Amino acid sequence: MTAVVIRRATATDVPGIVAMLADDEIGATRENPADLTPYAAAFTAIEADPNQVLVVAERNGDLVGTLQLTIVPGLSRQGATRALVEAVRVASSARGSGLGTTLMEWSIEEARARDCAILQLTSDKARTDAHRFYLNLGFTQSHEGFKYQLS
Repeated sequence: MTAVVIRRATATDVPGIVAMLADDEIGATRENPADLTPYAAAFTAIEADPNQVLVVAERNGDLVGTLQLTIVPGLSRQGATRALVEAVRVASSARGSGLGTTLMEWSIEEARARDCAILQLTSDKARTDAHRFYLNLGFTQSHEGFKYQLS
């Protein structure tokens, strides 16, 4: 098996990223791969923001994973900068191959390189397998998350 390359996403990766976002029970209810217009606009905004890093994992020319890392400067914790991991996805063809671990290890190293004091993420309560995965990587379930739907 060829090694995985993790690289910054490009605009041409957007359809593949959206396909991965939609490829599970939860994502299928909220993503719309048939209309890439809002995703392209979001990609442009992400690409323009130096505190955003959208990456893809590629193997043999195929996209097999993605995540977004957001750097959040803050005043709490004595001015600590946080890294927030969002939208972690592994293509169904690559699940169980260790790729999720590789992506998360990449995010940990990138957060360290950007002098972040903490790396955090949220995960839907229904994703119990993902919760076990993050716990096995050394994450702790230290907070209860809340969301307020605006649109």
